[in-house]
Amino acid sequence: MSVSDPRPEPERGDRPLAEGRVRERAAAAYLGLAIGDALGATVEFMTPREIREVYGEHRDILGGGWLRLRKGRVTDDTEMSLVLGRTILAHGGVEPRAVAEGFSDWMRTKPVDIGHTVRRGISLYRRTGAVEVPENDYDAGNGACMRCLPVALATLGAPLVEVAAANRRQSHVTHHSLLADRGTLCVIRMVQTALLGGTHTVLRALADGLVAEDRRYAWDGKRIEHPGGYIVETLRAVFQALFSTEGFERALIDVVNRGGDADTTGAILGMIAGPLYGLEAIPRRWRRVLDADTRQTCLSQSQALIALSARYRA
Repeated sequence: MSVSDPRPEPERGDRPLAEGRVRERAAAAYLGLAIGDALGATVEFMTPREIREVYGEHRDILGGGWLRLRKGRVTDDTEMSLVLGRTILAHGGVEPRAVAEGFSDWMRTKPVDIGHTVRRGISLYRRTGAVEVPENDYDAGNGACMRCLPVALATLGAPLVEVAAANRRQSHVTHHSLLADRGTLCVIRMVQTALLGGTHTVLRALADGLVAEDRRYAWDGKRIEHPGGYIVETLRAVFQALFSTEGFERALIDVVNRGGDADTTGAILGMIAGPLYGLEAIPRRWRRVLDADTRQTCLSQSQALIALSARYRA
């Protein structure tokens, strides 16, 4: 199966029942993103050996880490997603100037963490008004992928060409690389497929489709540990964890214990595994400890973005 059209058959049953299932999965996607971010942040930049020495197996949201976060707080992965989601809701779609301005306003709040490529893109916008950074093969970081969930929700049911265009409009504000575009689009389509009831097997076919389009993403080999911010490393680790485990909790624990850019691998895996396994599969101990304001904003935004999508727009 190609990344270009991974949609499964629609769910059977009447529209209200199907919509209820999709809305629940959308909530699970956003909570999965935030929980993966918060869980992984504690061990970000640590090696697997260092994690084992300190935690044995890291399995609880503790805060701390190099950012010295309070327990339950998220990082730029979730914060930028929520900024992007707000701009999509305010403008009825992905409007690059609004996205750039939203990111610029967010940077003024002095966020606890911000990637170098993101900072550079926002700085370019402030200096020149440009809403698209120049194409650069070295911009294949994971910063646009980590925040892509609002696009996945808002474009659910739209033609592929529209989904891909929306992805590029938000991504290119800070990251402009064909390699990164392909990986991010694959994640968006995996989320959308899971929202509509796609199985573990269907998602694996999507990952294999990405590899068929670009062999650099080949993931079914040596275990990826301590992945960096390069999107290829990120998605290899995410795919390995997702497809070698069963269940939301086990997949997320697997990926964050690989260390490296663990808040982002956790966030991306969480946004896919959330709708795949469903809301009830997300451990209550993780949901309870997640920052309450973040949790509520994720839930409300997930529902508003699904309501905006072509699948449910009146």
